[in-house]
Amino acid sequence: MEYLDIDKFEVKSKMLDWQKRGLQQTSSGYGSKLVTFRMLKYNNIWHRIYAMCYSNNGTLYILVKGKMVIVS
Repeated sequence: MEYLDIDKFEVKSKMLDWQKRGLQQTSSGYGSKLVTFRMLKYNNIWHRIYAMCYSNNGTLYILVKGKMVIVS
């Protein structure tokens, strides 16, 4: 599994319409592919940063060619 240091990459904010309206993706706030409003430029391609969140523990990641790359 690959790990990236977020401080070494370009990051931007890009909210989706439902995020601008203050809505959340799940009623509980937990899930394995929660959409964040941040994007990370990796290999000259912008990737949406996702969050996996269960029991007060979250992990940020991007998907690169279908594979999970952890962002710390």
